[in-house]
Formats: sequence, C-alpha cells, structure tokens
Amino acid sequence: MDSVNIYDAKTRLSQLVDRAVSGEDVVVSRNGKPLVRITRLLEPRPVIRFGLLKGRVRVAGDFDAPLPDDLIAGFEGR
Repeated sequence: MDSVNIYDAKTRLSQLVDRAVSGEDVVVSRNGKPLVRITRLLEPRPVIRFGLLKGRVRVAGDFDAPLPDDLIAGFEGR
C-alpha cells in the first residue's frame, strides 16, 4: 500500500485511480497522517431470489426410486 501526500493526490488523481482499479490500495495523507484510502470497488453480488420457480416445476413422486436393472445395465455397458 502506497502513501501519497494530498497535494500530489490532487495533481495525479487519474493515475492513482488507475492504480486502485488494478488492485493496489493508495493511502492519501496530510502532514504524514493517513486520511483516506483509494481502493477499487467490488462487483455487487447477485441477489438470490428463492422461490422464483415456485409452481412452475413439478417433481415426480418417485424421483428417488431405484432404477430398473436393464437401465443400470445399459449405463454399465452390460
């Protein structure tokens, strides 16, 4: 993390923003005391909407029943 004087930050703001976008944090300070940090923003996480397909999907009552022997044999190459 690099520290930059506030006067230098005003004159080189676009360069500091480019460094922040590339993943480097930049601290802006006045008289050697840190004031703020320039950092890149993360992409917002997508919102998960539960129940979106409620009433549109139907699961058969026997979906977890064992498969017939001839179908298993077909998968196993017998």
